[in-house]
Amino acid sequence: MAFQLGDDDMQGMNEMNLIPLIDIMLVLMIIFLVTATVLNPTVALDLPKTSASVQEQPPKIIQISVDEDAGVFWESEPITLEQLQARLASEGKGDNQPSIYLRADKDARYETVAQILALASEAQLTKIAFVNE
Repeated sequence: MAFQLGDDDMQGMNEMNLIPLIDIMLVLMIIFLVTATVLNPTVALDLPKTSASVQEQPPKIIQISVDEDAGVFWESEPITLEQLQARLASEGKGDNQPSIYLRADKDARYETVAQILALASEAQLTKIAFVNE
């Protein structure tokens, strides 16, 4: 048994009509796109010339670590002294010399640290910093 109010000819509005809202949004979007391209400031300017030079990129930083067991690490990768020598030589050939951050354990052998410094010196790398806490 269905309950009805009013005549069968008059039906209530069951759904909201979204078509006018969509039409308005499309018109606003078109207006926005047209005005965004028109309002682009294209003023002809005669800019002054300067003698400033472009600064170089900051140097690359290489972290070399030495643990207490005389293990050598390039960033976090274990490496031998021969491999370290080859990598330092290849890094030393570039125009922009990298900086070396040497991190040595307090119980590390001084001999290993001295060998790393000698390898860096052979590769013409002079920017060496000792990292501590």
